[in-house]
Amino acid sequence: MKTTFHFILFVVLILVTDIAIAQRKQVLLDSYFNDEHKKDVTGKIISYHYKWNEVDDNGFSIFKEAFKNAGATGIFTLYRAPDPDILGSADIYIIVDPDTKKESPNPKYINRENIEVIAAWVKKGGILLLMANDSANVELKHFNMLADRFAIHFNDDLRNHVSDDKHFKDGAIMVDPGNPVLITAKKIFMKDICSLSVDFPAEPVLKDGKAIIIAVCRYGNGTVLAVGDPWLYNEYTNGRLPPGFENDKAANDLAGWLIDQIPDKY
Repeated sequence: MKTTFHFILFVVLILVTDIAIAQRKQVLLDSYFNDEHKKDVTGKIISYHYKWNEVDDNGFSIFKEAFKNAGATGIFTLYRAPDPDILGSADIYIIVDPDTKKESPNPKYINRENIEVIAAWVKKGGILLLMANDSANVELKHFNMLADRFAIHFNDDLRNHVSDDKHFKDGAIMVDPGNPVLITAKKIFMKDICSLSVDFPAEPVLKDGKAIIIAVCRYGNGTVLAVGDPWLYNEYTNGRLPPGFENDKAANDLAGWLIDQIPDKY
C-alpha cells in the first residue's frame, strides 16, 4: 500500500513540476550593459532609460504591460552581469542599447564570458531579444560580438532620420501582410535606427526596402530576435503618433510572439 501511495505521489510531483515549468513565463530586462543614471527631482541619482517602471517618454512601462497582457508571469530587471543561475530562472532576456562612454562613465561592455553564458542559455531554450540603436547612440563593437554569435550583425549606419515631429513620415515602415511577428501592426514608426546583416541560419523578419530591420535566428532549442532600435519605448507607444501608425499594436505583437517562442520545457 505504501509503495502504491509513494508511486502516485511521485507521479503527481512530476506532473505538478512539468505544469509549473510549462507555464513559467519570466521576462528579464538587462540594466547592466544599459546602465544610465540621472538625478530625479529630489536630486537622488536613479537608473533610467528603457526601464520597466519608467512612465515618462524614456521608459518601457507600456511594453511591460504588453508582456503582462501576453501572459508573462514575472517581469524583472537584472542589474548585474548575466550568469547561468539567473538566466536559468528566466525565459526571455532583453538587452537594449548597451552604453557608450558618452552615456556612462564606466560602461560595461559585453565580453566573451558573457557571450558564452548567454549563448548556452539560448541553446537550451532561452528567448533573447536584442535591441540596438543608430551607431551614434549604441556601443556596437561588443554588442555585435554577441549578435554575430547568432549570425546577425548590426550595421554601422543611420536610417530613417526624423528631424522633428512634422516629419513622422520619414520614420514610417510598412509591414507586409503575413509577417510572422507583427501580425496586427501594419504601419510602424522607427526613427534613427541601424540596419542589420544576416547569414544562415538567421533570416530577415522585416525589411524597409532592401534594408533588414528585424531578424531572427533559431539557435539550438532557443530563439534570438534582433531589431535595429529600442523603438517600443513609451514616447512612441503612448498614442501620440499621427493616425495610421501602430506601435502600440506592435508592442503587443512582439511581446506575444516572444512569449509564444518559449519551449514547453527546457
